[in-house]
Amino acid sequence: MKHIVHKNWNTGSDKNIDFYEMLKILKDYVSNKSKIFIGTDSFISNQKVCFATAICLYGGDLPARYFFFKEKISKKPFSVLVSRITEETRRSVEIGCMLMEEYNFNPGNIELHLDVSPFSAGNATSKFSDMLKGYVQGYGFGYRLKPEAWASQSIADKHSK
Repeated sequence: MKHIVHKNWNTGSDKNIDFYEMLKILKDYVSNKSKIFIGTDSFISNQKVCFATAICLYGGDLPARYFFFKEKISKKPFSVLVSRITEETRRSVEIGCMLMEEYNFNPGNIELHLDVSPFSAGNATSKFSDMLKGYVQGYGFGYRLKPEAWASQSIADKHSK
């Protein structure tokens, strides 16, 4: 998980930020009753898929803000929807686990936003929702699905294009 530290993290205003500086901000926000919301989205273009992951801070006494990184890789392993959606969720879980295990964040302060619709919606991603909810719950995280999954559906989506 240490590779996450070396990603090219940006603020919501697209300015580079050092991971450890971002971590300090996360701790400050959580100590002021904010929650951490993590979401990942992807977008396929030509032979690449761009995964964008957002860490959003909201609630408490401080103004909302977010950070993100994106990564473009070959689309070949992710040409099928289930592989892309599963990878989006895995990336969010990985960051949540790192914050918990390496930096002692309480899982109750972290909520993952999955870019899938509820099973009852009958959308393309709906059939994966139960599987991905179980995956996230297995790590002890709360979650939101579309249309309430704003960290993935709005914030990460904006940066995956």
